[in-house]
This record gives sequence, structure tokens and C-alpha cells, in this order.
Amino acid sequence: MAEDLLLDRTLSKAQQYQALLPQIEALTTGEPDQVANLANAMAALKEAFGFFWVGVYVVRGEELVLGPFQGPVACTRIRYGKGVCGAAWAQARTLLVPDVEQFPGHIACSSLSKSEIVVPILKDGAVVAVLDVDSDQLDDFDADDQQYLEQLCARMSAWF
Repeated sequence: MAEDLLLDRTLSKAQQYQALLPQIEALTTGEPDQVANLANAMAALKEAFGFFWVGVYVVRGEELVLGPFQGPVACTRIRYGKGVCGAAWAQARTLLVPDVEQFPGHIACSSLSKSEIVVPILKDGAVVAVLDVDSDQLDDFDADDQQYLEQLCARMSAWF
């Protein structure tokens, strides 16, 4: 299965997501462990798209705490409303940031990160976690990323 997740440059980004999301669903169906499911979903996203960094931050009180991820070492805790992740949590909406240097209060876990998309994971109307994806390229995320990552996060909410 892992080899099926490799980036296929002959497919559009939308087609790549359309192929990947059912694979993540199949990979996680029947597995009750949240960490296992999150870890496999992050690995699948990293393998399929080659993202610089992809991971989940889980709401714990007034902070987001680092969960399963793929990529370089990351910030461990993010306060409510701080940085892109904290802002997406506070606003309960997806934030697409073409240039992280232009985002007020951006938390630079890595100086190599240039653009970012953060998608909240909602359970019963409340944000329980956020999916954070970073790129080492400027303006690397678009409406396709938003649409399909939001679909993935809707599925991921069942793991919380």
C-alpha cells in the first residue's frame, strides 16, 4: 500500500487527493486507536505529496499539543490564538497562508517553512485538533488543498 501513496506527477493535485482519501479511509477503518490512525494519515499525506511538514496538534486545555507528524522537529505547544495554528483554532476555520512571514504572530518552528495551511478538526461543533501542513515553497497551497484537507479532517473527527 505504501508504494501506492507516492506522488504521481501525471495526476492533478485534485486527482491525487481523490486517490489518497479512500486509501486513508481503508487504512484506518476498524482501527480504534487515535494515535495509530493519526500517525498513518500523516505518513500517507507526507508520502503522497512530499509536504515539508504535516502533523496534528490536539487541543489540551488552552493549548494545542503536538501529536503525530512527519517532518522536522516541531513546536510542542501552541497557545490559543497564537500563530497560524492557534488562530485557526480560535477562528474555527481553515487558514491558508501563502507567505508565513506576512502572517502577524507567525510561530517559526522552522525557518524553512514558507507557506502553510491549517485546518481545524471539529467534533460536536468544537475544535478538538488542527491539521497543520507546511511547505518550503511560497504560495504552495490552494483551494484544492483546502477542499480535500477539510474533507479529510471531517473524517478524522471520528477518531476523537
